[in-house]
Amino acid sequence: MTDHLFTETLRAAVGDDLLTRRLSEEVVFADLGAETVRPLLDFTALSDLLTTHTLEPPRLRLHSAGSPVPAERYTEPGTASPAGRGTIRPEALYRELRDGASLVLDSVDRLHPPVRAAADDLMRMVRERAQANLYLIWGDSYGFDTHWDDHDTFVVQLAGTKSWQVHGQGDRRNPMKEDTDHRHGPPGGTVWEGTLRPGHVLHVPRGWWHTVSGTGDVSMHLTFGFTRTTGIDWVASVLERLHEDEFLRADIPRFSSAQERHEHHRELLRRLTETAERHGIDGLLNERAARFPRRQSFALPWAVDGSEPEEHTVAEFVPVVCPPLERGGTSVALSVSGRRYRFPARVEPVLSELVEQRSLTAGELAERSGCSLDTTAEVLRVLVRNHLVLLR
Repeated sequence: MTDHLFTETLRAAVGDDLLTRRLSEEVVFADLGAETVRPLLDFTALSDLLTTHTLEPPRLRLHSAGSPVPAERYTEPGTASPAGRGTIRPEALYRELRDGASLVLDSVDRLHPPVRAAADDLMRMVRERAQANLYLIWGDSYGFDTHWDDHDTFVVQLAGTKSWQVHGQGDRRNPMKEDTDHRHGPPGGTVWEGTLRPGHVLHVPRGWWHTVSGTGDVSMHLTFGFTRTTGIDWVASVLERLHEDEFLRADIPRFSSAQERHEHHRELLRRLTETAERHGIDGLLNERAARFPRRQSFALPWAVDGSEPEEHTVAEFVPVVCPPLERGGTSVALSVSGRRYRFPARVEPVLSELVEQRSLTAGELAERSGCSLDTTAEVLRVLVRNHLVLLR
């Protein structure tokens, strides 16, 4: 199973200090075993994805020796729709791969359920949005020059081998995607070097330079990337709140005296400081958790025709990150994707079990919560209409 790859399997392999001390701070290596990662994706599943999905650049693209391969070398214009979407030519793709190109496929977690389950598990562990991209190459060539990523990564080797050198942070620490300077260079030397084999997992922090190349064998790996919350995010959230202040919305006194402009500036600082002190880091994290997006998923016909869930109907909780239940008087509420949902307090046991267990039958949910099957089914009918559960 891949739905506990990070929260259980990886953490058991590297220790409980992964989140508190090592994440984003150092290279982390673990050997989970080839059998552990085999269910994620194999060549048969990859071939099926390429066959059954309309994939084109830039989502599917080729790189070689540090440069993108021109799309016209492996695609052809589409004629089946007015949009004229291009299609991948299999024989041309094979040729480029034989010649040493690296295939990149973005957002595999949106295409393949086992990868989606692992990405969701990672999001529950780090409590940030995550995405999984696929990299495939034959031979000893390379797709990208030495570089750094603007997000943290967990690399999971699926097949074959690949050579890695991690050089560490460059001369600008903690660089960002939206930054004022992208001209910094890599440090001298190497802090970690090795050959990844099936089942190996490597964590490379954001901004750490690395060099990757083939070993003469085939290599297929997934890179699970996630962007952590930074101080810049906190400042942005404080700025959003400043719009509520009438004084801060007022014009700057451009034509007043220097003393009046100075006093205006001091008042701006005072109000800014007060707002910043009221909005702490915990408030930001709770706010982001309440806005955490849901996966796009569908539950037909249940969500439309209001069918009654039966004892053996499976209910799956949709939110990736479990929101805390907010209790107040005669009601209980939870916030998901920026919306607040309120329920009678009597159904709290059903919600608590569903949030904790994530997937179970209606009968199991009723038994665990101590509520009747009728009450449980009533709650599930409301939840499925609001895209909070899937019913199967």
